[in-house]
Amino acid sequence: MSEEELLALPTAVSVPTAARALGIGVNKAYELIKLGQFPVRLLTLGETYKVPTASLRRVLGVEVHTQDSPA
Repeated sequence: MSEEELLALPTAVSVPTAARALGIGVNKAYELIKLGQFPVRLLTLGETYKVPTASLRRVLGVEVHTQDSPA
């Protein structure tokens, strides 16, 4: 996943999307979740996992640059 694609992601993404960004397979991602070793913070919504995009960007070292507001 390119930096541009990563910056365009919504606030939270699915595990498959996070796995793609991390460069790992979906099965490996769920295995790491089960072991408590997934490298990114998870939100649990019932039986569904969501990954906060800010946490994903932080792990990947991608910074969001914002323009300064006019004074």
